[in-house]
Parts: sequence; structure tokens; C-alpha cells
Amino acid sequence: MSDTVVLQTSLADLPVRRGKVRDVYDLGSQLLLVSTDRISAFDWVLPTGIPDKGCVLTQISGFWLELLDTPHHMITMDMAQVDLPDEVDRSMLSGRSMLVQKTEVVPIECVVRGYLAGSGWREYQQSGTVCGVRLPAHLRESDRLPEPIFTPATKAEQGLHDENISFRAMVDAVGRELAEQLQRWSIDLYARGAAYARDRGILIADTKFEFGLIDGQPILIDECLTPDSSRFWPADQYAPGRGQPSFDKQFVRDWLTAYGWDKSSPPPALPDDIVVKTRQKYVAAYEQLTGQAAGW
Repeated sequence: MSDTVVLQTSLADLPVRRGKVRDVYDLGSQLLLVSTDRISAFDWVLPTGIPDKGCVLTQISGFWLELLDTPHHMITMDMAQVDLPDEVDRSMLSGRSMLVQKTEVVPIECVVRGYLAGSGWREYQQSGTVCGVRLPAHLRESDRLPEPIFTPATKAEQGLHDENISFRAMVDAVGRELAEQLQRWSIDLYARGAAYARDRGILIADTKFEFGLIDGQPILIDECLTPDSSRFWPADQYAPGRGQPSFDKQFVRDWLTAYGWDKSSPPPALPDDIVVKTRQKYVAAYEQLTGQAAGW
């Protein structure tokens, strides 16, 4: 592991698109996904990075893509196998990069919720629903749901909120056959991933998947069951009726809220102790899930 923070990469003259966390390089029929150490909260990229965060995201995604044995976009995480200009520093890419197939991205976030948390809990308190899905009465914050629910959202442009939509709206956007296939697939992936994680002491409260099309056939793309795309809770501290401690960036959100940031102006820098604790949480999630010591 390293104390170096990678906030942005630049690879020769390769065309790049930068998201909140990843730098995506276009290699023609393939993409190189480079997970930086940037961290975002409340739709802002914070000025402070978290050492090794990008490596954790890439390594956890790669771990799940192999474990879940489902059609996916990953080609390799071995940068020695990637055709790149000679001047590119491959050592900087090592551990945090993934070569993937380019796809036609399905413009829907496929969200699966297994526990009542976050915005879902707030909506439930008001209406007894989560994203319009009616739930049983008298549930508590962080309660496990009777069964996972599928709550799709539109993929927002950078800097904007994803917008929850109904399943009917998803059908209108992508067609019934694909919508139903992705709903079943997402719930199955979540259920299998959550069961595996539970056996290793982590509760996956919710997550989001993304899919792309190759020759009209969907495959799993983007990150998979990471602390950035999911809520990870330590099972040995789980207690419904309150918010839960977490392995994910909720820790940073809580600090920003307590700090008094208004969430509409540029965010403050994170203090050193918050950076250290956040890094520890990400690395702990990787090691607990995979059973391997972090060593990229």
C-alpha cells in the first residue's frame, strides 16, 4: 500500500473522460478504467483524496466479477497485457486499473435495497413506501426488508442527482423485456453477493449495478458491490432502530454534516484523522470480503 494520493491521471494523448472517481480512457473497442483516490459526497468531489481508495474499488470489483460468474465487461487488471504508449507509467496504473469491453450503456441505475436506510428510510417515514414500493408497516430504520426490492434510477449527468423512477418508467425507457431481465439479474446478483458478504461479517444494505449492451445482449459493467456503490455495514455491530456504522463513505458524509458544510458551496478539506479512518474502512472492507491482505 502507498501513502501517495492519485487525484488525477494523464496518459499521453489518450482521449479521457473524467467522472467523480474514475478517469476513463478510450482505446477504441476497449476502455481503460482508472480508479483515482478522489472521493465524492453529496454530488461534490472533495478536495482531499483517500490513499489506496482507487485500488480498493478496482480490486473489489474484480473480485466480485470473477466470483459471481456472470457476463461482464472485464478483460484484465494486468496492465502488462494492455497496449499503451511507451511513455505511460504502468506502475502508477497498477492495482487501480481495469481494461474492459466498450458497450452501449443502458441509461439506468439498477438499484437493489435489502435494508431500510438512507433516502429510503426518509421516504418510508412519510409514506410507507420506498421509491413508490409499498412496504409493511412498523419497520424501523435499518430493518432488513422481507425481500430485496428493485428501485431503478436515471443516470444523472455529473454534478446532478440521480433521479428515482418507477419500474414502468424504466420499461418506457428501455423496453419491457430488457427491463424485466435487468430487474431479475440485479436482484439475483445482490442476493448472492449479500449472502457471501454476510458469511464474512459484512451486511450489504443496498447497491447499484450498471449494464451495457454488446450486439444487443446485456452484460454487467462499471463497478460491482464496492463501498462506493453500496452501503457496507459490519454485521457484528448491526442493531436496527438507528443508523449503522459502516465501511463505506457514509463516514465522510457524517463528518461533513457535523462540520456544518452547507452542501451548496465548495466542500472543506478533510482533516488527517478522517482521511486515515476512511482509508482504514475501505481497506478493511477489501480484506474482510476477500480474505486477502491488501498488497497492491
